[in-house]
Amino acid sequence: MTITIRLACAMALAMACAAHAQDADLGRNLAATCANCHGTNGHAKGDTVKPLAGVSAQKILAALADYKSGAQPATIMHQIAKGYTEDQLKSIAAFFAAQPGKK
Repeated sequence: MTITIRLACAMALAMACAAHAQDADLGRNLAATCANCHGTNGHAKGDTVKPLAGVSAQKILAALADYKSGAQPATIMHQIAKGYTEDQLKSIAAFFAAQPGKK
């Protein structure tokens, strides 16, 4: 192989590794936008907003689908849920499901 081809292969591999590292943190990064209401890592304070930590991903996704469709009334969640793709919502739900819930 020529040096140019080797360099191009090395750069492509490095970019793929960087993209994979970003994907590993995607759920956490997206879920951070929920902290203002649902608390850090889904540990809500008080009784006004439901905690998300430890809730199953399926339950979170079902609630988000209800907010998106309008089946579940909301003050703001219906707008927030519409701002994410299905894959992003799955990443967020998986992140919260993996957090330790209230003991």
